[in-house]
Amino acid sequence: MRSIDFFADYPVFTHAEFVNAHTATGRSERTSNNLLAKHLRAGRLVRVRRGLYAAVPAGLRADDASVDPYLIASKLTDDAVVAYHAALQFHGRAYSVWQRFHYLTAARVRPLSFGDMEFIPVQAPTAVRSLPEFGGGVVEKRHAGGVIRAATLERTLVDVLDAPEKCGGWEEIWRSLQMIEFFDLNVVTDYAFKLGSSLTVARLGFYLEQHRDALMVEDRHLELLRSQAPAQARYLDNKRESGRFVPGWNLIVPERVLERAWEEVA
Repeated sequence: MRSIDFFADYPVFTHAEFVNAHTATGRSERTSNNLLAKHLRAGRLVRVRRGLYAAVPAGLRADDASVDPYLIASKLTDDAVVAYHAALQFHGRAYSVWQRFHYLTAARVRPLSFGDMEFIPVQAPTAVRSLPEFGGGVVEKRHAGGVIRAATLERTLVDVLDAPEKCGGWEEIWRSLQMIEFFDLNVVTDYAFKLGSSLTVARLGFYLEQHRDALMVEDRHLELLRSQAPAQARYLDNKRESGRFVPGWNLIVPERVLERAWEEVA
């Protein structure tokens, strides 16, 4: 395979992918490494980090080339999945645009800064870490000339309620999720139960009840979630912000979330 053809198919790629593609055509690993170094020196590639590279489009200098963040996030580990706010942003459903991108992985790796972007690894929740696709709700999509792995909107609905700090807090979560017109609620509830968190189930039930008409939520969905809600009162988040008790979910919910106060100044 010619390098130019490889770069067209893999706009962001690992060292192993490049070497495997070239040794498959009869080149030695040493020749493949020399070829990679040659392209780096010529400015046809940029090094994102050790072992990870991005192709520079023809006609651009390496310093001027932008690299798609979702392609980077999907290559940072073998099992990486674009998730949380980054998944909402990828699907075009984030209220705010961030330069911080979370991705799920089972590996223990460090955050990465590249340009003005930050990539934050998140170990998949313990309850689903060893399951295929971390419990499901992962989709592969062609994007920016490559392939990314991202959480579906159904999974992301649950994930951001399970870890709200990875989505900027309740206002950002509510405003972002309200941009989504439809969820498969059977898939949503199935995944929520896999996480094994009664607090997450309660947050999900509260959100769905608050948006019952818009999302066509049925009684059976709410009743199923209520059966797994906390037995005792819990705060909506770890900050233990005071609020009103919502008995159906045993949640203490801040007034600003109950009233969606941010809509008054939208």
